[in-house]
Amino acid sequence: MTSTNDIRRGFLDYFARAGHQPEPSAPLVPQNDPTLMFVNAGMVPFKNVFTGLEKRPYSTATSSQKCVRAGGKHNDLDNVGYTARHHTFFEMLGNFSFGDYFKEQAITHAWTLLTKDWGLPPEKLTATVYHTDDEAFGLWRKIAGLPEERIIRIPTKDNFWAMGDSGPCGPCSEIFFDHGDHIAGGPPGSPDEDGDRFVEIWNLVFMQYEQEANEIVGNLPKPSIDTGMGLERIAAVMQGVHDNYDTDTFRALIEASESLTSTHAEGERKASHRVIADHLRSAGFLVADGVLPANEGRGYVLRRIMRRAMRHAHLLGAAEPLMHRLVPALVAEMGAAYPELVRAQPLIEATLRQEETQFRKTLDRGLKLLDEATATMTPGATLAGETAFRLYDTFGFPFDLTEDALRAQGLGVDREGFDAAMAEQKRAARAAWKGSGAKASDELWFDIAEELGGTEFTGYANDTSEAQVLALVKNGERVEHATAGDDVAVIVNQTPFYAESGGQVGDTGTITSDAGLTASVTDTAKQLGRLFVHHARVDAGVIRLGDTVRLTIDVARRAQIRANHSATHLLHEALRQRLGTHVSQKGSLVAPERLRFDVSHPVAMTAAELSDAEAAVNAQIRRNGSVVTRLMTPDDAIAMGAMALFGERYGDEVRVVSMGAEDGGETYSIELCGGTHVGALGDIGVFKVVGEGAVSSGVRRVEALTGEAARAYLNSRDAMLREAAATLKASPEEVPARVAALVDERRRLERELADAKRALAMGGGQGGPVGPEQVGNIAFIGQVLDGFEAKGLRGAVDEAKGRIGSGVAALIAINEGRASIAVGVSDDLVGRFNAVELTRLAVGILGGQGGGGRPDMAQGGGPDGTKGAEALAAIRSALAEAVIA
Repeated sequence: MTSTNDIRRGFLDYFARAGHQPEPSAPLVPQNDPTLMFVNAGMVPFKNVFTGLEKRPYSTATSSQKCVRAGGKHNDLDNVGYTARHHTFFEMLGNFSFGDYFKEQAITHAWTLLTKDWGLPPEKLTATVYHTDDEAFGLWRKIAGLPEERIIRIPTKDNFWAMGDSGPCGPCSEIFFDHGDHIAGGPPGSPDEDGDRFVEIWNLVFMQYEQEANEIVGNLPKPSIDTGMGLERIAAVMQGVHDNYDTDTFRALIEASESLTSTHAEGERKASHRVIADHLRSAGFLVADGVLPANEGRGYVLRRIMRRAMRHAHLLGAAEPLMHRLVPALVAEMGAAYPELVRAQPLIEATLRQEETQFRKTLDRGLKLLDEATATMTPGATLAGETAFRLYDTFGFPFDLTEDALRAQGLGVDREGFDAAMAEQKRAARAAWKGSGAKASDELWFDIAEELGGTEFTGYANDTSEAQVLALVKNGERVEHATAGDDVAVIVNQTPFYAESGGQVGDTGTITSDAGLTASVTDTAKQLGRLFVHHARVDAGVIRLGDTVRLTIDVARRAQIRANHSATHLLHEALRQRLGTHVSQKGSLVAPERLRFDVSHPVAMTAAELSDAEAAVNAQIRRNGSVVTRLMTPDDAIAMGAMALFGERYGDEVRVVSMGAEDGGETYSIELCGGTHVGALGDIGVFKVVGEGAVSSGVRRVEALTGEAARAYLNSRDAMLREAAATLKASPEEVPARVAALVDERRRLERELADAKRALAMGGGQGGPVGPEQVGNIAFIGQVLDGFEAKGLRGAVDEAKGRIGSGVAALIAINEGRASIAVGVSDDLVGRFNAVELTRLAVGILGGQGGGGRPDMAQGGGPDGTKGAEALAAIRSALAEAVIA
């Protein structure tokens, strides 16, 4: 028997020998067509080559392209498991000519490979051509020698292909294989063509025309060839079976599910095993190509596929999650041809296990509700749409999953009722939103989100993405277009731009198009938690609704942000280990140039504590451990030790980011986080704490740098040290001792200078003689000291009190027009005179307020230094009055 792997290899080898460039399969997420959810045909990766937008160093190519049809207008999901040839995932073998050869060579290649290399009986093959394509009809007669009755003219669009309403187009020629008269059905174009006897195995597309608005306007300058052969279909033919699910690859996967469930793929269980085998392939390849389960976009389609398979695993009686245990069988069958499966096997298994574990928690309850709702229904009846919506809203049952569950009972589901219930929920949500006190200006974003849905974020895996412009907002209003010089908010269906949230700043970058548009994205914000808004300035050209544009983030800036964000996770754990588990995040800023991290801690961190935390972070960076992201429920994440971050709102599932390792092998940091991170901790480079301070009571802020910013900071500090060393005429190592010596010397000189100034000042002044005067029987020294430093007043007053023994001293220092006063009362007079009261009396005259201290020593001051003598006179009068009294 010829294996599927042999057939794939044989096809590619044949065309490689014929001069075609073998091209590896492109990822399932389209890189050049934002209107497609997934790559659904072999020619999709070559689309821009066919239109002339892209040039490649070859004119012919061949590939085996991964394809998924499970969302949008190309959706085979409902039929999978119940027919012989419907799949969500399939491989398309193809050969392509970009203006090189045309119809004759394409037909020659097809006939040679099928009948000579692969040995298919010519009498089993039938060709179709577009009814006006006489050239193709004649070539089949000439090259293959087919009789005219087996070259069937088809007058419908089935045999005319177009890339879209405008662009390349041309007639097709399809090749059918006759499985024999023991199977019902007639040849293409006959009344019973829908039977299974004649199966299309290869489609040859002859691109030769250019069309605009569905009208052919001329010939292409370089006619081209695009062909597609379903690997699963040709494998069935060459392995002598009629059913794709009886081929070797599917048999291996089905046998694995039979073994793990202890059931056979026959009778009622047949469809379930087929669904599991098909959906395992889709899920595995989608996860390998970066798609993860989500509630929006591609992630939601993946979740539908997974949950449909998981319900069938439940029907087979699987007591434990099944799908992840089938991944080794998938890798064994297809890993050699697609090494991305091997690389992603741990992620595929973990994702399937997590999704099935989560879904099983609600599956039993949902099915119980479904059983109750259908208990009295008879075949042909229809389940109420409201019930189907409750299953969707409460238990996560997509509409098609409910349809699939009821199919075996012959029951339908009211789609209109389901849509009405969905609309009512949205109406209620709008009413609640309006009643929540939200800003009226936000209603615009609410309308857009309700109309268009959420934005799909592709930036975890990609720096660029093509997208379709869905809405434009200028000056607070929706517009049809924006031109050069306009500031406009741009909303697209998918974006690699991270929108500011969780402390991480929004991405910047560019939006461009082939029509000459260039716009600079200055910020990306998130509205209503699901709408990504690109704030842009149109630099050149025009941006219009419906345009296909290319979004490119500032890669260098994103790399710095990723490094800083991952560093905050490491810092968080390092502080917890050094200071205690009371430490928790209270806020953060993750910007390209720096990071700021706020944590709960009652006192200032010591230099040693910060140094220890910094060393711990750098130790993890040097180990260069990987950063792993998984999706799970918040409860499961917290149960495994993940920390929830301050300010984040979590839904039914979260991204759990794990990084680094302890010496014992345990993960160093596990946190719930939706931000972007480095792939390996070594990408951070280096980590340096540059500041620590208080934010509020019980909250401390650590500021730090990473990578190039940290290096530049350390270099600048080193340069300053060397400059200081040069000034001191010392080596850098000697600087601390030299500076300490200089500080000691300065303090000594300052003391000597202060003593000299005080001695000089006390030698006389405009306030009166140096010696004490008598106010009644009270000795009093009062002086105004020009240029005397206020901080020396207390010492000077103490000295004056020492000279007089018993009495009162009042000294006023004048500096830059401002007066400072100190008043001292000897201990034996404290009962009669209060230094605080005397000081306040003088302060009022000096234009100030208050003054305080003790009864024996008080200080104050005022802005009017010209009133110094007047202030002393007031004190003198107060003393005199007290003596007389």
